[in-house]
Amino acid sequence: MSKTDLYKKGDAKRREMYGEAAYNRANETVYSDPIMRQFLDVTTETVFGALWARPGLDTKTRALICVVSDIATQREDELAIHLRFAIGQGWTEGELIETMLHLSGYIGVPSVRGAMLVAKRVFAELREEAG
Repeated sequence: MSKTDLYKKGDAKRREMYGEAAYNRANETVYSDPIMRQFLDVTTETVFGALWARPGLDTKTRALICVVSDIATQREDELAIHLRFAIGQGWTEGELIETMLHLSGYIGVPSVRGAMLVAKRVFAELREEAG
């Protein structure tokens, strides 16, 4: 597949959001499979290139929108990725937990409970990775 300008922009944004080590790790594990590689090619262009790289909102705000969306739709695997993105963009653990607690009144306690369990794990992983 020829790489379009939008794909190249998306790949750069994906690398920025993941960080070099996580970007490489994901490419070598999850996306080394031919089926998942097709998924990655589409999302690199359409999600990272066409959405994440759009003007109009900063990346920090976009990261929080993804966290809220994942919690509201109970997408816990995606939430783990987007919490890492949000921390990388400057949101604090406290701000993210407060966001989750606020959502409990609007989308429900069970969804938020699941999200907080994911956050607990992700935050511990991030602290361990930081040393």
